[in-house]
Amino acid sequence: MAAAAAAVPVLVAGAEVAGPGEEAAGAGPPGSVRLARLPLARVKALVKADPDVSLASQEAVFVLARATELFVETIAKDAYVYAQQGKRKTLQRKDLDNAIEAIDEFAFLEGTLD
Repeated sequence: MAAAAAAVPVLVAGAEVAGPGEEAAGAGPPGSVRLARLPLARVKALVKADPDVSLASQEAVFVLARATELFVETIAKDAYVYAQQGKRKTLQRKDLDNAIEAIDEFAFLEGTLD
């Protein structure tokens, strides 16, 4: 299941995440394959910080990392539209607020940045 989630390369801020069997540019020693951009050890540490979680498989940690990456990519792209409308290239908090307010997918985030 985790392999299926990583099978599609995703373009993030001008850098492409390597698909299966491909190398990500600057992702460690030559010949290593890095399918997630977030450090999996850090994600696992965050998961284990939850007192309700006793064990977390590497597959679960990988899926959480990829889901987080895709979420951040999606909200950043949507917020960037509002930055462009303001003739800016840099995201500001108000761009995130506008994206959260305008897009139904982000309704669960309303009030979280207050």
